Amino acid sequence: MPEITTPAALLALTALAGYLLGSVPFGMVWARLFGLGDIRKIGSGNIGATNVLRTGNKLAAFLTLVGDIGKGAFAVLVARAALGEDAAQAAGLGAYLGHLYPVYIGFRGGKGVATWLGTLVALAWPVGLAAAATWLVTAGLFRISSLAGLTAAALGPIWALVLGRADAFVIALLLGALIFARHHENIRRLMRGEEPKIGKK
Repeated sequence: MPEITTPAALLALTALAGYLLGSVPFGMVWARLFGLGDIRKIGSGNIGATNVLRTGNKLAAFLTLVGDIGKGAFAVLVARAALGEDAAQAAGLGAYLGHLYPVYIGFRGGKGVATWLGTLVALAWPVGLAAAATWLVTAGLFRISSLAGLTAAALGPIWALVLGRADAFVIALLLGALIFARHHENIRRLMRGEEPKIGKK
């Protein structure tokens, strides 16, 4: 973890600001703007890009992905510029929790892989890029988004140590654990061989 130099109250406010930003449900926003209906009633019911892609609208899915990645990265970069590395991690954690439990839609959010990736790239870009490469390779081999996300999340803390970013180990471990917790249903389907492939409507 980085050295704590920001006052606790300010760190809490930073985390709260990150949470409010992370709570913006881009999947729902773009689905409605494209006339796709309530994304929570389609496919898996998730508000992330993978489920938006199941509508068949690739542009809406891409814009959702950009928004979900961007809100994590933006929270980290602004907090770092304003206060420092400890605030950056607080903002990133807040943004990630906001995506998982968004206040604007009754605390029922997404699985968090895209926001996790944006947060990790902004916090420690070599670790984030290694995690992104892990996702891409796994997705390319198996065509299963959840498996790619789980594999990348599991390796995230390891990449932090291998690439000399021990300061990012704890946050990578925490966010990765949350990804596994949010994917408990996917893990069951994977074990049964029932998890849908990427792009399947």
